[in-house]
Amino acid sequence: MNFFDEELDKLKQSHTYRQIPDITEKDGEYVIVDGKKLLNLSSNDYLNLSTNEELAKEFMEKFENNPQCQFSSASARLLSGTTSVYRDLENVLAGLFGKDSALIFNTGYQCNLGVISTIARRGDIIFSDKLNHASIIDGMKLSDAEFKRYRHLDYDHLEELLKANRDKYNKALIVSESVFSMDGDVANIRKLVELKNKYNALLMIDEAHAFCSIDDNCAGMSEGMDVDIVTATFGKALGSFGAFVVSNKTIINYLINKARSFIFSTSIPPINIAWTKWLLTEKKDFIIKQKNKLARVVIGAHKYMKSSDIDTVSESQIIPIIIGEDGKTVQMAEQLKRLGFFMLPIRPPTVPKNTSRLRLSLTADIDFESVKTLVDYIRDEI
Repeated sequence: MNFFDEELDKLKQSHTYRQIPDITEKDGEYVIVDGKKLLNLSSNDYLNLSTNEELAKEFMEKFENNPQCQFSSASARLLSGTTSVYRDLENVLAGLFGKDSALIFNTGYQCNLGVISTIARRGDIIFSDKLNHASIIDGMKLSDAEFKRYRHLDYDHLEELLKANRDKYNKALIVSESVFSMDGDVANIRKLVELKNKYNALLMIDEAHAFCSIDDNCAGMSEGMDVDIVTATFGKALGSFGAFVVSNKTIINYLINKARSFIFSTSIPPINIAWTKWLLTEKKDFIIKQKNKLARVVIGAHKYMKSSDIDTVSESQIIPIIIGEDGKTVQMAEQLKRLGFFMLPIRPPTVPKNTSRLRLSLTADIDFESVKTLVDYIRDEI
């Protein structure tokens, strides 16, 4: 048995071995797995836009003869230029967030990786929430900057770190998610703005799980606040593909010239860019309608869980059910599949050790009665 076999065997023994699930079909809020129709509670498609056949049909009928909507970009934008579809979407995004400029990246991971590793350099320091996404952590590691991780949502601890370290470095960058991807709790962005101003730092907020799913204007939770850099993805609530950063013109121009994950990546196909812009402009009323449906499901789920004595830190559509032990979490996920629920186990290293969980990811078209059935099962098992 070689090194790789041994490592994989260790993962299997610890119940942290992963396999990619085979989904034969997506049908609205359901998925077909092994011939069985399951309610999808593991999706980030919070508004159920990606599986909406009527939307897709309407879009294709409108854009099928548009010469700028090819299915391949074939190159990086800096290598062979760009077209108006990209510029138009970036202008829409900048306007949504009240910023000067925007820049599209291929994925949320590449966006955070590129922005952080470019903005923070040797002689700078980054202050990051302990539970920030892996893309943020990897961006910090890739930069030449020092970084400190403050206890999750503990802004007194953040200020202690700022007091002790800020004056030793050139630039300082504070980074936080707005809605945290594994716990569903939310950052106090006003407090972060206060601290970044007090200690002369830049503030970056990752709106991946809030963009189009929480606020009224599709601009995340930092809308109207003094946040220097905002990143988010099209691949969650918006049901599309890609990601973006918005900021002032100087920072965006700096990223265009320095961010390696932008410079050296073939750009997203124009057809995807057009789809994203179409949703954010011509279908914004539908997005808001779905967002309001999601809000009702979320409020109902939180209320029912509280009445069922199930504690959760969540304040959003992401609701973790902490099981703790890896094996039990896997077993419960398998039992839920037999009951008609597709809800995959979340285990280390995605979450800290001994916090394996079932991550309930609510979407707009879910029937609340199904949520109650799920909660009743979990209540009886934990």
